[in-house]
Amino acid sequence: MKLYTSLLLLGLVSMLSFVASVMIPSGEVLALKTFKEAVYEDPHMVLSNWNTLDSDLCDWNGVSCTATRDHVIKLNLSGASLRGFLAPEFGKITYLQELILHGNSLIGVIPKELGMLNSLKVLDLGMNQLTGPIPPEIGNLTQVMKINLQSNGLTGRLPPELGKLKYLQELRLDRNKLQGSLPGGGSSNFSSNMHGMYASGVNMTGFCRLSQLKVADFSYNFFVGSIPKCLAYLPRSSFQGNCLHIKDIKQRISVQCAGASPAQSGPVVNPRYLPATKHVTKHQEASKPAWLLALEIVTGTMVGSLFIIAILSAIQRCNNKPSIIIPWKKSASGKDYMAVHIDSEMLKDVMSYSRQDLEVACEDFSNIIGSSPDSVVYKGTMKGGPEIAVISLCIKEDNWTGYLELYFQREVADLARLNHDNTGKLLGYCRESSPFTRMLVFEYASNGTLYEHLHCYEEGCQLSWTRRMKIIIGIARGLKYLHTEIEPAFTISELNSNAVYLTEDFSPKLVDFESWKTILERSEKNSGNVSSQGAVCVLPNSLEARRLDTKGNIYAFAVLLLEIISGRPPYCKDKGYLVDWARDYLEMPEVMSYVVDPELKHFRYEDLKAICEVITLCINPDHSVRPSMRELCTMLESKIDTTINLELKASSLAWAELALSS
Repeated sequence: MKLYTSLLLLGLVSMLSFVASVMIPSGEVLALKTFKEAVYEDPHMVLSNWNTLDSDLCDWNGVSCTATRDHVIKLNLSGASLRGFLAPEFGKITYLQELILHGNSLIGVIPKELGMLNSLKVLDLGMNQLTGPIPPEIGNLTQVMKINLQSNGLTGRLPPELGKLKYLQELRLDRNKLQGSLPGGGSSNFSSNMHGMYASGVNMTGFCRLSQLKVADFSYNFFVGSIPKCLAYLPRSSFQGNCLHIKDIKQRISVQCAGASPAQSGPVVNPRYLPATKHVTKHQEASKPAWLLALEIVTGTMVGSLFIIAILSAIQRCNNKPSIIIPWKKSASGKDYMAVHIDSEMLKDVMSYSRQDLEVACEDFSNIIGSSPDSVVYKGTMKGGPEIAVISLCIKEDNWTGYLELYFQREVADLARLNHDNTGKLLGYCRESSPFTRMLVFEYASNGTLYEHLHCYEEGCQLSWTRRMKIIIGIARGLKYLHTEIEPAFTISELNSNAVYLTEDFSPKLVDFESWKTILERSEKNSGNVSSQGAVCVLPNSLEARRLDTKGNIYAFAVLLLEIISGRPPYCKDKGYLVDWARDYLEMPEVMSYVVDPELKHFRYEDLKAICEVITLCINPDHSVRPSMRELCTMLESKIDTTINLELKASSLAWAELALSS
């Protein structure tokens, strides 16, 4: 009877949980799922339980619901180091009161759809990498009390619609690239101590209408003009680091302010030219002195000339840096578009190749040296230049979203910063619309992949022990560089023998061809399996790939070491995972030699012992105790000998000479 009662209670609890999750409107569920898909890097696995099939949405990390669990009212994922984009679908979470995504690495624009959140009280997107203008629709957030957009890359003028936020108490816009004047005006006798009493008056404009505003920071932008009198109560530091005409507050130097003139930013509203001008009579206009009329004509001509020059300059800048309109998600009618604001400085130091040049270099794209469901790899030779490997992304233009365009460009910039003897060198990229093309151009490594040499069964193609040791040292040095010598650290998405290319002298090059696949596959909703420890032991037919943290790379490094010394693949259908097979031999000196490739007739036992020690440390289930690549590289370099003498002794000729001499 007790068992029956327990089962009944369990069923009731499950049913109530299911009903609660069903009660959440589909639009809110879609918004959160879309945001998860737009996050392409989640190093702390904050979104790991965001699964509608396995858990109640109200129990997801960072999500808070109403007491009746029928609406999402808060999303707080601050400091989670998320890399991705803001989804326009956020506008469908109509009961949301707090959206806090402070301290991440979100890129792209602020969606105008956020203006649909009529219940929002806190909007905190500070300390990200957002670009583009502040959408005027933010002025529709009639209940908002706090807005924090500090430390981003926002550009453009402040929308005057911000003056409609009558409950706004805190506004932080510091450390952006905002321009134009600070909107705010009123009667000439307006004083700073009156801002709480009369700010809602009919003659007030812009920020002067915000009667509740207590904290505001506009510092370190490119604002011009003067400080509105109604904001004089704010600390002087709130306006420093701009291009304002103020002597007692430190501003930018004139060279930095050259492009921040009011003419370029739009007209500056002066309250003297507001409603009072309507009372000027025709008689007063006719009675103007001749000298005043001449002065007005000259002044008007000069202002008009400056205005025309500003327009021509803006057109020229637009021609040099064209605006990019990319489909976000195409509807059946094909009318849904979003403007993607690309940072023009992002790829300024990366070579851009034309499709035509690459087509000639790769012999009309006939020289295919590799392929996968997501890409094709071509080999080519640039005219008068190096041999190249060209990776072409296999995706239709209709499926290419604003997310993917921004991600592609970020990845190109990220790969271009790598510069080490044991990392692949990105030479450039190709981005064209007709025909649709997205390509990466790498320096070619003439000896192919490490996988091809480890699993070659033809006579004479096996790697000697000494050569394998040199490859191991090179890989360790490359990973040490990626993990500890550049900032931010870089991880290889799929660290395995296919990610290691060999040059003519068999020097290893770590190449991250697959890094961009993460966001592509997430949208395809693949269900591949990846080893829970973090290694990239990908099961057959699985397209799942993910960007690993450094500790995950270290586990994968151990698997790669095992593959190199054993000649076995990381996973075999008949024998399972390589790591599971090798555990019985790693810590037992008497049987340690069993892990060595049987094709190798000679190996150095001291090298093997050092490698097995490193592997044991790297596969520790406790991520926190796995050593860093700096420590591992030092261990390997100090214990493995790859001198010429050893290489000679390992050769068949040396062994033959040794046999004859004995």
